[in-house]
Amino acid sequence: MLVWLFGWLGQYYSPFSAVSSLTLRALLAVVTALAFSMALGGPVIRHLRSLKYGQAIRNDGPQSHLAKTGTPTMGGVLILSAIGISTLLWARLNNPYVWILLVVMVIFGAVGWADDWLKIKYKDPKGLIARKKYFWLSMGALFVGVSLYYIATLQPDVNTTREMQDLLLPIFKDWMIPFSAVPFGIGFIIFTYFVINGASNAVNLTDGLDGLAILPVVLVAAGLGAMAYVSGDVRFADYLHVPYIAYNSEVIIVCGSMVGAGLGFLWFNAHPAQVFMGDVGALALGAMLGTIAVMTRQEIAFAIMGGLFVAEALSVMLQVGSYKLRKKRVFRMAPLHHHFEEIGWKETQVVARFWIIAIILVILGLMTLKLR
Repeated sequence: MLVWLFGWLGQYYSPFSAVSSLTLRALLAVVTALAFSMALGGPVIRHLRSLKYGQAIRNDGPQSHLAKTGTPTMGGVLILSAIGISTLLWARLNNPYVWILLVVMVIFGAVGWADDWLKIKYKDPKGLIARKKYFWLSMGALFVGVSLYYIATLQPDVNTTREMQDLLLPIFKDWMIPFSAVPFGIGFIIFTYFVINGASNAVNLTDGLDGLAILPVVLVAAGLGAMAYVSGDVRFADYLHVPYIAYNSEVIIVCGSMVGAGLGFLWFNAHPAQVFMGDVGALALGAMLGTIAVMTRQEIAFAIMGGLFVAEALSVMLQVGSYKLRKKRVFRMAPLHHHFEEIGWKETQVVARFWIIAIILVILGLMTLKLR
């Protein structure tokens, strides 16, 4: 929105033309989202308290968490609002990838909002009925898969169409899994469905301690932003042997907005948390990260950078599977962060150590660009 305004003003005063720079707009997106979330964080928390939108804590979780009962939740509304406003201000709105990400944010955020609201209304941690929840999450993921496939088919160059669907393998320069060979984009759409829903639920499972999920989200968003910048620039894409997808150039603005909004929220979510993001934030942020990974064709690198989310999700799957099959637990408690609490780690220790792991994993994920 502001890109067009400053472009027009640049005709009369040249310094305004600098705003057309992608890197400058990405930085402005970070600052705008950060300022928005910092400025409105306090009023939003007070409003949530006045509405008595307090978190319901599960009785079967760590007993130390029962003291958090009543802490305002649904703070993800603040994050998503900051991302939306910053993106609309600094992104070029004729880019379809930008709108797909905003629609994903709204769909998954709405499902999370309904889940949070039902938990608050009925004082029940279960929230939205599972089949309804996963139906709408599935609709959101399928929307992305179909939309990206359709955009790929519109490309005039056959090689570009293929590269926008095939799965890129890190390290191996010329090896790809050819989803484009499957008729009607079925392989690509199904894979996209699992990436987005998997990422959404993995981030949601990670969001169990003060500040635990939001900083890794910020780090991975920054890493994916670098991936988007590379794949959206024909020179860097050619040098690093990644698919050149012009639409990805504006995705960095969304990533910048996620970084700024996440850092602003962390100010209030750090231990002891004044507010929780709730499902409205966790489901939407995870889905957006998964969508960006698909857009940049960096799903495997995303799995490395978001390894913390993967580990949390796998711990739940292993725990449930083992108990159903063997009536034995693999961990003292799942998700994984609760296991470490149960063996004696303090909450702040778990969070800090998981943050360190997240930093290392993002660096490893970025290294795959150069190792190809």
